[in-house]
Amino acid sequence: MYLLTEYQPRASAQDQDNSWLTAQPSRLLNARFQVVDFTGRHQEEDQLATWRDKVGPRLSALWLHAPGGQGKTRLAAQFADRSAAAGWKVVAATHGPGTILPPAGSQDMRLGNATGLLLVVDYADRWPPSHLAWLFSNALFHQQTPTRLLLLARSAKAWTAIRTGIEDRQADAGDLVLQPLNDQASQSDRERMFMVARDCFAARYNLADPTVIEPPGSLHRSDFGLTLALHIAALVAVDAHAHGVRPPEDMADLSSYLLNRERKHWAQLHANQGEGLDFQTPPSVMTRAVFTAALTGATTYPRATAIFNSLQLELHPDRVLTDHALCYPPADPGTVLEPLYPDRLAEDFLALTLPGHTTTAWPTESWAPSTAEALTTRDANGLPPVHITRALVFLAAAAAPDRWPHVITHLDKILRADPELAIAAGSATLTALADLDLDPTLLEAIESHFPDGRHTDLAPGIAALTARLTAERLGKTKDPVARARLHHSLAKRLGFAGMPQEALAATEKALKIREKLAEIDAAQYGAEFALMLNNRGAYLADMGRPDESLAAIREAIRVYRSLPTPDEVGLARALTNLSGHLSDRGLLVDSEAAIAEAINLIAAKDPTAYQPELIDSLLNLSNVRARQGNAGSAIIASRRALGIARRLYCQNQAAFAHILVRSLVSFSIDLSDLGKSRLALKAARIDVEIARRLARANPGVYEPDLASGLTILAARWRDLEDYGSALPAANEAVEIRGQLADGNPVLYEPKLARSLLVQGNTLSSMGRNSEAEAPLRKSLKIRRRLVADNPVVHEADVAESLYNLGRVIYLQKRPREAHHILRAAADIYGRLLPGNPALASRHADAIDGLLRAMAKLQRKSPISTNEIESICRELSTGHSQKQ
Repeated sequence: MYLLTEYQPRASAQDQDNSWLTAQPSRLLNARFQVVDFTGRHQEEDQLATWRDKVGPRLSALWLHAPGGQGKTRLAAQFADRSAAAGWKVVAATHGPGTILPPAGSQDMRLGNATGLLLVVDYADRWPPSHLAWLFSNALFHQQTPTRLLLLARSAKAWTAIRTGIEDRQADAGDLVLQPLNDQASQSDRERMFMVARDCFAARYNLADPTVIEPPGSLHRSDFGLTLALHIAALVAVDAHAHGVRPPEDMADLSSYLLNRERKHWAQLHANQGEGLDFQTPPSVMTRAVFTAALTGATTYPRATAIFNSLQLELHPDRVLTDHALCYPPADPGTVLEPLYPDRLAEDFLALTLPGHTTTAWPTESWAPSTAEALTTRDANGLPPVHITRALVFLAAAAAPDRWPHVITHLDKILRADPELAIAAGSATLTALADLDLDPTLLEAIESHFPDGRHTDLAPGIAALTARLTAERLGKTKDPVARARLHHSLAKRLGFAGMPQEALAATEKALKIREKLAEIDAAQYGAEFALMLNNRGAYLADMGRPDESLAAIREAIRVYRSLPTPDEVGLARALTNLSGHLSDRGLLVDSEAAIAEAINLIAAKDPTAYQPELIDSLLNLSNVRARQGNAGSAIIASRRALGIARRLYCQNQAAFAHILVRSLVSFSIDLSDLGKSRLALKAARIDVEIARRLARANPGVYEPDLASGLTILAARWRDLEDYGSALPAANEAVEIRGQLADGNPVLYEPKLARSLLVQGNTLSSMGRNSEAEAPLRKSLKIRRRLVADNPVVHEADVAESLYNLGRVIYLQKRPREAHHILRAAADIYGRLLPGNPALASRHADAIDGLLRAMAKLQRKSPISTNEIESICRELSTGHSQKQ
């Protein structure tokens, strides 16, 4: 999925022959050669250094974004060079598909005595989120060394989903935008940057006095707000002066000028073949080769040969590839078809070559549309080309409204022929298309191929394109029914993308409309109003606002029950959500009644038609029965849920993996309650394997599931006395839940307390009692804070934490301190146990241990024997009820 390489300092222009550089002026713009002295971004460079050296979290990520041509790559290179000089290990990450592997053993990733580790990821917004998540999980970035992840992108749109995953790893995350020069630079600043570039270029042309080359009068225009635009203007001015011609001033004509200089060089090479130069490709064929390379990017020799064979070039592919490499030497050994740089010039080349623009300085080519179509066509097996993401992203960038709108016509034709290509090209492509002035009917054709449920890698792009279509559709209709449905559909897609706050905002808009409609005609619109209320409750729960969530769900149930025509499935969904809230509050009888009604409603309707809803209800039922101490009944429900979830998962993994994960967790807990530890371990291991894959793809949505699975897995390993396996799982669960609790304490602190308890008990089982004390104290502290708000739910958990902490303190030979803690646990259990067999069952291990601990204290502690015996009798009376 990705390749890590040691960062190599960029080749200096001083190492290149001036005549070779100036023969094709685009080489002078390539950041790889650093021809222009670094200037104009010193403030941002200092910001990067401050971020790198900041004291705080060991792991920190920064999303550096700006439009193409703003100087991101050069700034990152300058920063990487400075970091390496300051003793940092610098590593580059390249996205995997099509990447050529360096020789085995050539990359040394050892950190040695490095001050820190800096990772640079270019084009980060084009990576699928799951691939970035895999990258971030690499062990290289999770050592004790300070680690910084610098991610370069053209926009911030993909950052929201990716940022969540980084923060869930207890990392710091931020973004930095490179402001356009027209927002921060005066005319004199632009002229200064122009003159720095002019002087550097003039040195390569061996010009004695560059000051005679004046800045053009057009530098104040908005299209010169990019650093690259100023460099292009300076390069054209110098080259034109060297050749005795007048330079153009319009941005499109400046690009055309440089591209014409490229073509002249190809023509000269071809003309010199009679003088012994082995170059046989005419400019017409080289133009097509460069056009192809812009869409495919650098690739392997066999793949490039196959591409050229499919295009039926006038010359043999071997000949064209050899000559192309002479003009555009590969940056990485073993590759061919090195594209024209910088990217923005390559995008201009594509746009100018495609028919439809009014620029006369560069000829269009009749073959260009068909070549673009051929390079984005599926192969004989129906698979899209490896380079589909690059091809569509480059065409989309060229088609931006402020650049070359005529490219939209060609992009439209490609995607109308195969709208699903946009899906295959990934989230970055969907996001780019959402910003273009494409015909809504084309966007709707793409939308028709969206997966129905969750799709982790596509979710951010789907949400962006859905938002674009929603805005289009809202502008065309005043029908309140249609508008409410549009807001509802958008909310669902935003929810799938892990954006509950945005999903809630869209739901609120739908809810206002639905409420008014339901007041007018409850029979027709009441069910959808109730659905919106239920969804509102779900998003509020995700945001850690349980009281508001419960109120919304209760109101949804009230509306469902008042409908003239019942909506059994809708009511069942709301009752399932209500059951979860009631269970969290310790109202187990009411929770069981709600979930039993939900299951009956689905069964009466058609359980085979509503299997996901049935699974949710069965899992809630299993949880309630387990908390009531009825493990046999609980596992019947969880086994049934797991059977349905497995069938759904086999049919559609992307849509139903999250349901399978939740079912496996519940089943593992129920097996453990029945004493079937090895079967429980097996279920937990499968759960963690699937949850980890999901969390890597979309951490914001699935890391809570992974943490739950890891906590259960650690407990099961501990049951089987495999502490070496239990501790890493427990540590990872605490790490994830700790970060989640920092962002949403209401939702995740109770779960963090459970993971801390498992971690502390595992350390104690390994004989590391002094280390175990800290997580156990932290677990107790959280639970004591929670018990103030909800004693019914959390008081027994406080007793459990007290017992485990007291036991660990006793094992450290501090009996008097242990006595006070254990006495507090005994007081709580003694008060809660009588008449509560479910509690006795759920806390059996803690109560058994507490009885043994009290017996030991009776023998060894200076505490009154009569006092200890009294406590033991209280505990035994309640505890015997579970036998």
